[in-house]
Amino acid sequence: MKRKDLLLLISGGVIYPTLEMAWRGYTHVSMAVAGGVCVVLIDRVCNGALQRSGLTVRCFAGGTIITSVELLAGIVVNFILKLHVWDYSHLPLNIFGQICLPFTALWMLASIPAMALGHFFGKSKELNRPLFRRHTGQALPIRQA
Repeated sequence: MKRKDLLLLISGGVIYPTLEMAWRGYTHVSMAVAGGVCVVLIDRVCNGALQRSGLTVRCFAGGTIITSVELLAGIVVNFILKLHVWDYSHLPLNIFGQICLPFTALWMLASIPAMALGHFFGKSKELNRPLFRRHTGQALPIRQA
């Protein structure tokens, strides 16, 4: 894992639940995990694999990533663990009450600052180094004074 990925994971894990608190007035720890995963995936896909694509394509991919992560989180948190954190069954075009397709348009817009965050952290060469180095079995060089 790169240092950049760790920073993106933490940033998304703070920003996503903060936005949810502002919007709904409450959140759940699972949203911090989902938010962190979303920002890392958006950076990898939209700033990586799709970096030469237009903004519309990258936003569509970002919205799809967020919607997919929210669906998976909903299945785990609400169906398997039965925590009943959210229920969108009263909204139009919902799937299993876990996601609402009209929100995907909002997530497409939200992916723009997520891409910008990845780009911002991507400028530093220090942040793009691996967080941990593999042990090669070789002795470390001794510095001469």
